[in-house]
Amino acid sequence: MNRKKILIGISLVAVIGIGIFGFSHDEKNFEVAKNLDIYYTLFRELNMFYVDDVNPNKLVKTSIDQMLESLDPYTSYIAEDQMEDFRFMTTGEYAGIGALISKQKDKIVIAEPYEGFPAQKFGLKAGDVLLEVEGKATAAMNTEDVSNLLKGSANKPVKIKYERFGEKKPVTVDVVREKISIPAVPYFGMLENNTAYIRLSNFTDNCSKEVKDAFNELKKNNPQALILDLRSNPGGLLNEAVDIVNFFVPKGSEIVSTKGKVTQWDKVYKAMASPLDTTIRMAVLVNSGSASASEIVAGAIQDLDRGIVVGSRTFGKGLVQTTRDLSYNTKLKVTTAKYYIPSGRCIQALDYSHRNEDGSVGNVPDSLITEFKTKKGRKVYDGGGVAPDLKFESEMVSSLSIELINQFLIFDFATRFAVENPTIPSPEEFTVTDETYKKFIAFAKENNFKYESESQNELNELVKMAQREKYYGLAEKEFEALKAKLEPNFDKDAEEFSDEVKELLKDEIISRYYYQKGAIRAALKDDKGVKKAIDELNSPTTYAANFTLGKVISAK
Repeated sequence: MNRKKILIGISLVAVIGIGIFGFSHDEKNFEVAKNLDIYYTLFRELNMFYVDDVNPNKLVKTSIDQMLESLDPYTSYIAEDQMEDFRFMTTGEYAGIGALISKQKDKIVIAEPYEGFPAQKFGLKAGDVLLEVEGKATAAMNTEDVSNLLKGSANKPVKIKYERFGEKKPVTVDVVREKISIPAVPYFGMLENNTAYIRLSNFTDNCSKEVKDAFNELKKNNPQALILDLRSNPGGLLNEAVDIVNFFVPKGSEIVSTKGKVTQWDKVYKAMASPLDTTIRMAVLVNSGSASASEIVAGAIQDLDRGIVVGSRTFGKGLVQTTRDLSYNTKLKVTTAKYYIPSGRCIQALDYSHRNEDGSVGNVPDSLITEFKTKKGRKVYDGGGVAPDLKFESEMVSSLSIELINQFLIFDFATRFAVENPTIPSPEEFTVTDETYKKFIAFAKENNFKYESESQNELNELVKMAQREKYYGLAEKEFEALKAKLEPNFDKDAEEFSDEVKELLKDEIISRYYYQKGAIRAALKDDKGVKKAIDELNSPTTYAANFTLGKVISAK
């Protein structure tokens, strides 16, 4: 874009600003017009006199992003070149090869091919290194660049050159792209004690139909209870959450309402259709990664006393976003309202409207937390996500495991294991033997694995502070003794956390043979949260006790 076009474009902004001022004497509109004029003149001077050439698109995009960031994390500008990613987030659909890719040092690697999609059909496997896409070397590219090359028109081939561990020469293959629709329900099935299980990973378009189809299929087994797993589900479309709750509550039940500054966003969403089942004992699994639409489902089920919520407190996102069209094929995703679940509480945890002087935001203070009641009179509270009826905190992962994942040692070992072992037992039967674990430890050492613990890092900071304040000399022996105890020892830690590391290895290895569904099936076998829910659901007396009058939920 040349300078003349830039100035013409900016002049249009100025004219719009003048128009606002000209047609309204309202003080707020005057402030808008004034600041638009300031912005125009500032941009003009920068463009003309800044020592280096400026990229106008980048400069404006940065200013827009910074402006919106001052409001809340969910109000955002969607540029024209981001529209494909935006559509994928809302629909779960795109045209490509159907695989996750990741960057490992200077290599782009297939992290996971989706079962039944082109990457898997044309023989690509997890661990394959992508050398070229459409004749372009990937070594200097990031994952976004490579992803854009892999995407394209459906039914059109994309040429991929890759290398695989254990094979001497690179392979070139033409993978025919397809329309990829990632299932929102990656797995459903029957668990022990005649309990049905549905995992919902996101709230994309038509995910409610997937839940409905899964439940109807499971109903053929006459289940006595249902677990709806929303752990780490970041949310998505509000109407899909409403439809899913509608499956399990009487027609006419209020599920959620929204309230905003503009009255057009004040809406009440009710169960409009006949339900699928209003009597089956039900548990909703949640954790701190369950947000937005996940919290609508969990909160509505809890407030209507329709089932129990099991897990840990949810994320606490009670803000509603609406997409508005802008010029030049761009969009604004803007927070327009807050949503309120049936008891009347809003589960928004952070107060973005009252920032601290440093720009940070805090949780809703206890003094502003309000008591509400569920349909049967149980006490619930707002101001911080949905607290479970049955609390279960996920176990923390050790620093050893985190570093083994971050340094791709578990991933790379699984790649080699899959090459050396053509088959393995079923997901429920496969285990990482002591012999396999010893091979993994040797593999990590061969790759010069080193790591630091978080405790060690914190101690190092404490030592620096003690030295600055001249206290270190008073407790030098104690500091050194503690430092020696916290010093990572791979052999010792590998033994101490062997069960944890074996579980991570098992999940990664199983996914090479049975893909995502297999990994979920294997994980369910020893899932303590699922077991806790099953025990509660299959004890009618204990389950009923959750809905007794006077029980307090969501207490801070």
